[in-house]
Amino acid sequence: MPKSTPEAASLAPDVLAKYEPVIGLEVHVQLLTRTKIFCGCSTRFGDPPNTNVCPVCLGLPGTLPVLNKRAVEMAMRASLALNCTVHDHSRFARKNYFYPDLPKGYQISQYELPLATNGHLEIEVAGLPAAAGARKRIGITRLHLEEDAAKNLHEGFSQSATKAYIDYNRCGTPLSEIVSDPDMRTPDEAYAYLTTLRQILLYTGVSDVNMEEGSLRCDANVSVRLRGAKEFGTKVEVKNLNSFRYLQKALEFEIERHIAVLESGGRIAQETRLWNQAEGHTVSMRSKEKAHDYRYFPEPDLLPVHISSAWREEARRTLPELPEAKRARFVTTYGITPDIAEVLTDTQNLANYFEASAGSADPKRVANVIANWVLARVKDKDITIDKWAELVPPSQIARIVALQSTEISTGGITISTSTAREVLGKMAETGRTADEIVAAEGLAQIDDVSAIEQAAREVIAKNPDNVAKFKSGNEGVFKFFVGQVMKATHGQANPQAVNDILRKLLS
Repeated sequence: MPKSTPEAASLAPDVLAKYEPVIGLEVHVQLLTRTKIFCGCSTRFGDPPNTNVCPVCLGLPGTLPVLNKRAVEMAMRASLALNCTVHDHSRFARKNYFYPDLPKGYQISQYELPLATNGHLEIEVAGLPAAAGARKRIGITRLHLEEDAAKNLHEGFSQSATKAYIDYNRCGTPLSEIVSDPDMRTPDEAYAYLTTLRQILLYTGVSDVNMEEGSLRCDANVSVRLRGAKEFGTKVEVKNLNSFRYLQKALEFEIERHIAVLESGGRIAQETRLWNQAEGHTVSMRSKEKAHDYRYFPEPDLLPVHISSAWREEARRTLPELPEAKRARFVTTYGITPDIAEVLTDTQNLANYFEASAGSADPKRVANVIANWVLARVKDKDITIDKWAELVPPSQIARIVALQSTEISTGGITISTSTAREVLGKMAETGRTADEIVAAEGLAQIDDVSAIEQAAREVIAKNPDNVAKFKSGNEGVFKFFVGQVMKATHGQANPQAVNDILRKLLS
């Protein structure tokens, strides 16, 4: 049974400052193929247990694996997007260990000849030097292909009552393992790295990176050393990090635990630990295996993988515009701020929705409507941006922006900002267009100067005391007059016109 470790005592800031954490992440990404990596079984999530299985993925005697070409293509796309070198030749190996979720008694993976090596991505983290624009490069040691294991399911809590089940549907699902260099120094940097990596993988379409379904799983290697030291400390691997928040919390705990052990004169044991979210600490799982413990040797049933230059360049050519490049283009092309550009490029579908909406309207105002109004409603309704786009097409976002004119016009229809938000909500609920809602509910903004002036004169006439206060220098009472005119016009008067006319009449 895993041995529990009590939560590390809170350490003084000066003690924490003596040490530098060293963090590297191993990220397992399920590739978005319809079939498994070495057989034709479906990779569909959620099917009844042990229905998507065959003699190959069950490891029955006499079966032979056949490599899924699509899995190689997707791993190659991910490698190129992460600036890795995709090698001409790579090779599969057998990684031997004995767990119930591994029916063959070994995992087909890649070892000394991985698909790709020497990549990097860049992150932004608050607190970095010159954080306003500074970025930190995190190296990527390798990206290799392997098959997933089955899923263990447990029932009961006491040792005598626990039952274990195994669902082999997941066994043989294609994975890319992405191993970072030990370049991260804080939990925040690890969080930023995983967030950036996830976004790139989504953009390239190689995975849905759904952590709830196990499509993205992360193990962290963490150690600490005295600041200024060149040698790394003893590392510990932390597993069971199935959310970004758990990753941060587990790293924070482990860093303090390591420092507390070293400060007390102890030594860190190289081991694998699990994160216990319910109790807020890690628990020991097993001593950390080394490469020789797995007894790697070349997989005799699979030929080496050969990547031709033509195949590699075709994969590079089909890569989409990646998030960093898209953010930079949005800033220069549309004149929006870097912060808004980061929001709008969170996913490729959201970025596409913005560009489609901005095609025939003021892009800055479109960006603000989507970033501040649309995304809030998407969150409230708990839907995807694709579903939202079905309810409110991009052309209607452009129309909402067009209807919000700040100029007093003698013709055409305009609506106020508050009315525009109201109309947006009704569009999503009813499927009607902005013009249909404005016309049917009489929501058009009043831009007629004479009508606004008449309402303003009536408000002034009814409030002589406040007129006197304003003329005696009480500027704050001006808001009262604006509110009363807006109330008298049911919120439809042009706000700028109301302000201008009241200033004129009260002067």
